[in-house]
Amino acid sequence: MIASHRVLALNRGEKEKILSVKITLPEQEAAAILNGRTITQNSPYADLLTQMLADAWKRLIQPSLENEIRQGLTEKAEEKSITVFSSNLRSLLMQPPVRGYRILGFDPAYRTGCKLAAVDETGRVLTTDVIYPTPPHNKTEAAARTLLEIVRKHKIELIAIGNGTASRESEQFVRDFVHDNHLDIRWMVVSEAGASVYSASELGAAEFPEFDVSLRSAVSIARRLQDPLAELVKIDPQSIGVGQYQHDMNQKKLGEALGGVVEACVNEVGVDLNTSSPSLLSYIAGLTPVVARNIVARREQQGPFKSRKELLGIPRLGPKAYEQCAGFLRIPQAVEPLDNTSVHPESYDKVYKIAKLLSTEPSAELAKKISQRGIDRLAQELEIGELTLTDIVDALRRPGRDPRDELAQPVLRSDLLDLSDLKPNMVLQGVVRNVADFGAFVDLGMHQDGLVHISELADQFVRDPLTVVRVGQLVQVRILSIDTARKRISLSMKGLKQDGPVS
Repeated sequence: MIASHRVLALNRGEKEKILSVKITLPEQEAAAILNGRTITQNSPYADLLTQMLADAWKRLIQPSLENEIRQGLTEKAEEKSITVFSSNLRSLLMQPPVRGYRILGFDPAYRTGCKLAAVDETGRVLTTDVIYPTPPHNKTEAAARTLLEIVRKHKIELIAIGNGTASRESEQFVRDFVHDNHLDIRWMVVSEAGASVYSASELGAAEFPEFDVSLRSAVSIARRLQDPLAELVKIDPQSIGVGQYQHDMNQKKLGEALGGVVEACVNEVGVDLNTSSPSLLSYIAGLTPVVARNIVARREQQGPFKSRKELLGIPRLGPKAYEQCAGFLRIPQAVEPLDNTSVHPESYDKVYKIAKLLSTEPSAELAKKISQRGIDRLAQELEIGELTLTDIVDALRRPGRDPRDELAQPVLRSDLLDLSDLKPNMVLQGVVRNVADFGAFVDLGMHQDGLVHISELADQFVRDPLTVVRVGQLVQVRILSIDTARKRISLSMKGLKQDGPVS
C-alpha cells in the first residue's frame, strides 16, 4: 500500500499539472472475469458480448474503478494526515510555559529591520522598538546600544527569537551582544508560524491598536515562550503549520479536527478566569465567543472575579453553561479555595463533608489524610464514586495544577552552532519541530532543521513516528551526514537514550 504522504504528494503534483497519475489495472484478468460471469458456454452471441464487455471495461468500468481507488487512497491519506496534524498541534499547544521571566520578543527581518517587544512576567507590553543589525543595513553597533538600553531598563532575562527570515543572522547578533556585554541572558528560537496571521487579524488589531502589524508579531513571539497555549489559541490552527500537505485535504474536516484538539487542550489545562483572553475563554466548554467577551468586559468594569458563582451574573451565561464551564476555570486568589482547583462546584459539598469527617480544611493536608484513610474505604463509607474521590484528592494535592509543568522545559540557549561546526557522529540535543509520516524534523539551534528519517528514529522497527516522537520533545540525535551545498542535515536517534513522547 502506498504511504499516505506520497498519495497527497501525487495529488498535489497532478493538481499543479507537473505530473499525471494513472492506475494500471490488469486488463486481461479483468476481461476474463467479466467474460466468465457474462458469456455462457457455446453462446451464439459470444463475439458480440466480448466486444461489448471490452468496450464497457475501457469506457465505464475501468475509469470508475480508478476513481474509486483514487478516492479511497485519498480519504485514507487525509485521515492519516489529519491524525498527524492533530497530534503535532496538541504537542505544540501543550509545551510547558516559561513562567516568571521578563522576555524580549525579537522578530527578525532584513530590509525592514528587526522588531522588538519587551513584556513583563504577565505578558504586559513594556516597550517596543526597531533595530537594523542585519543586511543590508548592518547597523550592529546602534542596534546593540538600543538593545542594551531595553535590557537594562526593563530587566530582560530571556530573548525569544522568531525562526523566520533573517533568524540565523539575528541569533548570531544576539549571541555576540550577550557575550560582549557579559550578560546573564539566554535565548530560544521560537516558531513564528501563524504570527503574521494573528498580527494582521481583527483580534490582533483590537488587542494592540497602537502597534503596527510587525510589532504585534514581536509581542506574539515573546508571549509564545511565556505561554504557548494562551498565545496560539488566537491563531487559526490551520495556520500554525505543523502538519503535512495540509492544503491538499478536506479543509472542513481538518478545521473541525484541529478545533477539537485546541478545545481539548484548553479544557485539560484550565484557565485563569482573571487573566485569560476572550480567545482562550471561548474554547472552554459551555462558553461561546460572545460570553467570553462578556466575561472580560465584566472583569474590566468591576475588577477580578472572587468566586466562580459570580459567573452566574454574566449576560447570556445561564445555569447550564455554568455547569459545563465552572470546573475548567481557576481563580488563584478566590475566597473559596476550591475555586482554584479542578473540583466542580457540584462536588464542593462532598469535599466539605470529607473535611468535616477528617477535621481538616480543604487543602493538601486533607488529600494526605484521605490517602492515609484509604480512597476505596472512604468512597464506600461516604457513598462517593471512587474515581470522583481520586480526582478530588489529586485536585487538593495540587491546586491550580497545570499538566504542562510536568513536561521537560524547553532548551534555553547561551551559544549556537553553525553548519560548519557539525561533524559526522557528533551527538547533540535538539527539539522536535515537526513530525511527518516519513520522520521528524529536529531544531539543533541553527537555521536548518535536521531530518531523522523514520528508519533512524529507534533501534526497533517504527511504523508510525508519532509513537516515538512529538513536537516540542527534547531528543538526543547523532549526525549522520551534512550536505553543505543543499544545507541538509541527516540525523539518527538509534542507540541513544530518549524520553518517550507524551500522549
